[in-house]
Amino acid sequence: MTRMPFVRGIASAITLSLGAGSAAVAAQEMTQERIAAAITETIAGYNPYGDAVVLIGSLWCKVYGCLMRYDFETGRPIPYLAESVEPEDELNWIVRLRPDWVRHNGDPVLAEDVVHSIDRMRNDPESTSSFLVQPIASAEVVDDLTVRITTHEPTATLADNLTAVQITSKRLFDEHGQEVYRTHPHGAGPYRLAELSIGTHMVLERVDDHPMVSPSNPQQIMYRIMAEPEARVTALANNEVQIAQGVPPQLIDRVEQLPNARVEFANSVEMMFLAMNPSTHPWEVKEARQAVAHAINREAIVRALLGGRATLLNGPVGEGQFGFDPEFETPYDYDPDRARSLLESAGLLGVEIDFYTPVGRYTADRQIAEAMVPMLEEAGFTVSLRTPEWATLWSNVQAGGVPFYYMGRGQMLDPSRALRQYFETGGSPRLDFSDPDLDSLLQAERAAFDPDQRYDMMRAAIVRLTGEVPAHFLWLHQMAWGVSESIDYTPRQADRIDGWDIHVRAGN
Repeated sequence: MTRMPFVRGIASAITLSLGAGSAAVAAQEMTQERIAAAITETIAGYNPYGDAVVLIGSLWCKVYGCLMRYDFETGRPIPYLAESVEPEDELNWIVRLRPDWVRHNGDPVLAEDVVHSIDRMRNDPESTSSFLVQPIASAEVVDDLTVRITTHEPTATLADNLTAVQITSKRLFDEHGQEVYRTHPHGAGPYRLAELSIGTHMVLERVDDHPMVSPSNPQQIMYRIMAEPEARVTALANNEVQIAQGVPPQLIDRVEQLPNARVEFANSVEMMFLAMNPSTHPWEVKEARQAVAHAINREAIVRALLGGRATLLNGPVGEGQFGFDPEFETPYDYDPDRARSLLESAGLLGVEIDFYTPVGRYTADRQIAEAMVPMLEEAGFTVSLRTPEWATLWSNVQAGGVPFYYMGRGQMLDPSRALRQYFETGGSPRLDFSDPDLDSLLQAERAAFDPDQRYDMMRAAIVRLTGEVPAHFLWLHQMAWGVSESIDYTPRQADRIDGWDIHVRAGN
């Protein structure tokens, strides 16, 4: 097998840079600037398969490399560590790896690594990402650079799943076991792991001769976990961070007045929703779920607490997302009298419910939940608001059994994976919902390789899902980010802060 190491000035390496910038620059020409980004996420640990949060998963993709990555210019997944991912027939896919990229320690990325990574994602006891490989029945080595992936059923959306499958080393795992992620985190991505303090920060360091980096990309990026919006904005004002995720509406004016920073906006593709787990009482009763949907005055919340910077949803997706139908309207308008009538018809007036919300994870999350409590009580619920720390709530949601909660689901440019995860029978423990008709529709859309047919199936699934209301779909935030004047950076629709998208301005 012939492979080419990362060497500056090699023309073929430049050609294969996926448009992310040339590496053919002498080392002294690369910027040595370090930046910091204040993020709202937690980091579970060194294991890249142990954290299903979109932003953190994307950080591990920058370190290890994923088979595919989402290209926001074309609006589709494109090859990353893979050279190509093509269907062989309805159940079989051929993945061909790039022959020219190696790990940070010089090891090649091999087909056995892909098979190993799919296995670890599925079977690692620390993995929270098994849903990503749930459609895969088997993966087998064809040769050093070729893998055949076989799915349980026709799965037209496999390439989207592969954007979040980090490819770790089988050889290193065999040598070092579970400690490998901490002691030998050698990936093939454009940044290497330099430092990790669980619960505090992660530092990634640029791989100077990687074809995906450009001279103006920061030499180091520190991702600092800062749950409080005030702390993020203060850190931006003090030049302690150069990117501040999730500036809430009440702080936008403050950022706009800073001499050293500006506000950038990005439309979110993270649906915000109220999840009602039918394995817990009273959410097994459809009328109770319908009552919630009629009880919430979404327009008032968006106006009063989000400064109007959100788009109301009529289903799980909005404009620009696959399956969006501008003519479809939710059957659940704000109608507190109707909500109370539904509860009364089911004999549930006064039923006690626990309502869980994160604090500091989403824009104005606690304030929004607090505003919902009197709306729910007006409908006839007796509500106890629960506000655990995000790490605890997220862990409990993933394990299952949280009865009623406010949350978001990111990475929904194509919603197929998310809808399967939350709403298909056996999709995950996060929401124990089962509806055979919905299952059939979701399975049909994944099996439709023709885009128009798949779009029709997705729209039918959305109509069914919205009507059964295991979740009440609320809005898409228009996300505000604080960005230092020392960098050029335009936030993406999905929650990502990719080093190749950040460019240090000359003179900084």
